[in-house]
Amino acid sequence: MEMKKTRRSAISIMGSLIGLIKPLLHIMTVAVVLGTIGYLCAIFITIVGAKSIFLLIEKESVKNYLLLLVGIALLRGVLHYIEQYCNHLIAFKLLAIIRHKVFAVLRKLCPAKLEGKDKGNLISIITTDIELLEVFYAHTISPIMIAFFTSLVMVIFMGRIRIEAGLLALVGYLVVGIVIPLINGKSGGNLGMSFRTKFGELNSFVLDSLRGLKETIQYNKGEERLAEIDSQSVVLGKYQEELSKREGNQRAITNIAILVFSFGMLFLATYFFLKGEISFEGVLILTVSMMGSFGPVVALSSLSNNLNQTLASGERVLSLLEEEPAVEEVVNLESTYQADKFKDATMTKVSFSYDDETILKDLSLEIPKGKIMGIHGASGSGKSTILKLLMRFWDPQKGKIEISGHDIESISTRDLRETQSFVTQETQLFQDSIAGNIAVGKERATREEIIEAAKKASIHDFITSLEQGYDTKVGELGGTLSGGEGQRIGLARAFLHDSPLLLLDEPSSNLDSLNEGIILKSIKEETKDKTVVLVSHRESTMNIADEIFTMKKRRSS
Repeated sequence: MEMKKTRRSAISIMGSLIGLIKPLLHIMTVAVVLGTIGYLCAIFITIVGAKSIFLLIEKESVKNYLLLLVGIALLRGVLHYIEQYCNHLIAFKLLAIIRHKVFAVLRKLCPAKLEGKDKGNLISIITTDIELLEVFYAHTISPIMIAFFTSLVMVIFMGRIRIEAGLLALVGYLVVGIVIPLINGKSGGNLGMSFRTKFGELNSFVLDSLRGLKETIQYNKGEERLAEIDSQSVVLGKYQEELSKREGNQRAITNIAILVFSFGMLFLATYFFLKGEISFEGVLILTVSMMGSFGPVVALSSLSNNLNQTLASGERVLSLLEEEPAVEEVVNLESTYQADKFKDATMTKVSFSYDDETILKDLSLEIPKGKIMGIHGASGSGKSTILKLLMRFWDPQKGKIEISGHDIESISTRDLRETQSFVTQETQLFQDSIAGNIAVGKERATREEIIEAAKKASIHDFITSLEQGYDTKVGELGGTLSGGEGQRIGLARAFLHDSPLLLLDEPSSNLDSLNEGIILKSIKEETKDKTVVLVSHRESTMNIADEIFTMKKRRSS
């Protein structure tokens, strides 16, 4: 997966993120309406309070105004709660939707676009970047709309007293809510993206260090790895420090702007009072209204402090969602292909390259039904690539691959997976029980089926010797098992999957001669009714093959 190098505009990112909110638009509307009314209640608490003080000075009754004050305060609290509830409901529902979309995209991108890529950075996108979008959905979209409508009401309210006062308020809201945040966002946008990228890189390095802990200890590289983590942490800290400095500067500028416009309103109202065009009450109401109405635009202004990081996270997530798979899945409901009627597999003049590196050139290969086809050759000659092309993890640049007479690109992905079982050199073990890891090969597999598959892979006796048997946890990345035991679990998965075409990539690479013999015997005996493609650089592994295809050419660039 490659992230886009050119950063799109903040408006473009926000537009794409807002587009995801359509299913929950009705809830957002409720949040905006209640939030606007709530902020107006908060503003008019000060206005009603000022009016009450004026009436006290005039020695008039303020009972009704005090009751109104209490009512507005209570209403403000209730509306604010409902608004926040709606915003967070939208945010967490959308985060669930986005996570679902991201994992769906990752499934489509696998394995070609993700093989050998930066997993730590990917984990950072899936976890912290998506989590940061909660700030956008719960604390950005709604506040923008609330600030607009609240400011509009206040401009009209003050403009009814004096049109000049309304215009001054409009300028104040635009400067505090739009101009200052835009300037700050423009200067700090790339900084936010750099921070998120460095954060992902640090995650990758830490993950890589944890995976290679044994090697780090063995070769005394601990201090070197720690020094690198410290170095990357210092760089990350400098980015964070710069972001915090920009946040502080913006707050200071915002507060100064609020003071300037508040005093500006006071002077403007006093000017008209001295000219006899408004009353003292008008001066009081205008000044208090201006000073107390910056809340929504200040909230909007404060968003830009974290918005740079949030938009950077949004861009990273959107870039992942927009990533095109190297191979498109096929959903062909009208296909006549039948997974259980496997006949043979052929590769005709197939050429394949990784970028500019040629792996296979004009390769032709026939894999007859019911035979064990051995593919032998030195490391790097393209043996494993043949299996990945048969699995359609990649498409060849030239040539054609057929299964049972059907072009592999026309076979539905689901049917293709039903046709094949693939055992890789390094079996991926999940943090689950041994039974759970074998059961990956078949949905809703019974314990009896799991045991039968383990027996075929010659690992049943080992499993039953364990204290918890099939319920033994394998640990993270299968850390409690040896490489050979992991390979046999992978083989058991393949037997459980029970497909007619079995693709084995170095199935005995982690085994000694004795265990290799046991595994090869199992493969020979348990695949009599299946077609097997057996890849290995070991000549001893080829002893069970009915036919052997030798790879002679090494890759070139």
